[in-house]
Amino acid sequence: MERSEGRFGGRSDGDLKPPERRVRPSWDEYFMSIAREVATRSTCPRLAVGAVVVRDRRILTTGYNGSPAGMPHCEDVGCLIRVVDGRESCQRTLHAEQNAIIQAAYHGVSVRGAKIYCTHQPCLVCTKMIMNAGIEEVCFEGGYPDPLAVELAEEGGLSMVRFQSGS
Repeated sequence: MERSEGRFGGRSDGDLKPPERRVRPSWDEYFMSIAREVATRSTCPRLAVGAVVVRDRRILTTGYNGSPAGMPHCEDVGCLIRVVDGRESCQRTLHAEQNAIIQAAYHGVSVRGAKIYCTHQPCLVCTKMIMNAGIEEVCFEGGYPDPLAVELAEEGGLSMVRFQSGS
């Protein structure tokens, strides 16, 4: 059987099987994988967190945890750990969710009606910021020991869904 070039440069054998169809990730899997990649930019040696704000399947902003612009990074000078509200935390850094919302404001991008993908469950302060920014849904992967954040989200009508791969 003679093989010839097809109209678009590919083989045009009539009896070739079509290529195996690859499995595309769901939108949630796609955006969560981007949040994981964003987390690699974190400058926190304790925990790398990433966030992606999405509306209508389009990325609006991203954020990762780290020091404010122009400030030294914890990975360079150490963490500034203090006990605040009975909980030990670094006071030098902004959280990924905070940075994503700040980037939206800085660039004049509305996040009203959006969904945020986070590598970890947002803390109480981030949950309140997410609610006030008008973000309607949180899809998070890793846990975070803050039951009050979940309680407040429920009370305020903010949907918080734990990401399950393959869902």
